[in-house]
Amino acid sequence: MERIRIAKPWISNLEISYVQDAVSNGWGEKCYTYIKKLEKRFSEYLGIKHAVATSSCTGATHMALVAMGVGAGDEVIIPETTWISCASAVIYAGANPVFVDIKEDTWCIDPDKIERAISPKTKAIMPVHIYGNVAEMNEIMDIATKHNIQVIEDPAEALGAEYYGRKVGSIGGCGVFSFHGTKMATSGEGGMFVTNDDELFNKFSVLHDQGRVSEEKRMFFPHHIGYKYKISNLQAALAYAQIERIRELIQKKKEIFNWYSQSFSNFDNVKLNYQQKYAKCCYWMPILIFDKPINIDQSGGLIEHLDNHGIDSRPFFYPLSSLPMFPKQQQNSVAYDLCKRAINLPSPFCITKEEVNYVSKMVMSFLNNSN
Repeated sequence: MERIRIAKPWISNLEISYVQDAVSNGWGEKCYTYIKKLEKRFSEYLGIKHAVATSSCTGATHMALVAMGVGAGDEVIIPETTWISCASAVIYAGANPVFVDIKEDTWCIDPDKIERAISPKTKAIMPVHIYGNVAEMNEIMDIATKHNIQVIEDPAEALGAEYYGRKVGSIGGCGVFSFHGTKMATSGEGGMFVTNDDELFNKFSVLHDQGRVSEEKRMFFPHHIGYKYKISNLQAALAYAQIERIRELIQKKKEIFNWYSQSFSNFDNVKLNYQQKYAKCCYWMPILIFDKPINIDQSGGLIEHLDNHGIDSRPFFYPLSSLPMFPKQQQNSVAYDLCKRAINLPSPFCITKEEVNYVSKMVMSFLNNSN
């Protein structure tokens, strides 16, 4: 059996044809053609006014924070469990990340614990829809409104997920997405900023264009210090095709998740991604959580066991405050606990039902031999 990879994009003839067109014709006056097409199609899909393609989600997050006025001495509340890029972007902007614990079921930031972390320095909240799960945006937006705090929504791992009928990323003051090679839709590397706020969009656009303003008619005459986080037309061609196929891609991920659900349905003491009744997860990556009595942690040998049987897997995100560059916040007990008993299961678009059953069989064989 060929090795089962953790993730792999689904590239069809449509993607190949658009990239070939961009390579052959996307130069000179056509060098932005696919970028503009991608931004328009993406904003239409989300039902949001503005979309700006970037070289990465991290770059989009950095510029969004600066455009929102976040700077030196400010604080941004982020979940304890997420990828480090969220904290990095806050630090790039000159601010300080404040880590808040997550919910036991969704693994997203816990609104009940956000208010306790708010201080006079708090400028923004960054909820992250982790692993395709959905954060409690109504509660978060109510808290933000009450305290006059901005919200930057991060659905980098949740493109296509919904909350009360709205696409995630369109609920906060702005949203940021990723087109990394492992994500729901890919450009290899890339990102997207979205917002309904005209003023925020204009500020972001100036920053994104090296500080140039539209009113200035002189070429090469920026008015501000800006950034170079632009996506290429070639990358945009790939992402544009993926967004044209986004419903097909999401449906495939749901099918893969359902295979895992069926495969583990007869086993107690394990659970997969949770979905609220009012939300629609996109199931970007299936996560298996072991109940505490099993006592399987990341050093327990499961990842190595799967690797030895030709299966890629990943650990659950470590708490950000457990990393060496941050002071530990072990009061965030849910995050510190979950990382010890959870694993990311492989879900490349090409995985088959038989391979999913094989992965499940190897997980359960390890558990049976460990008890």
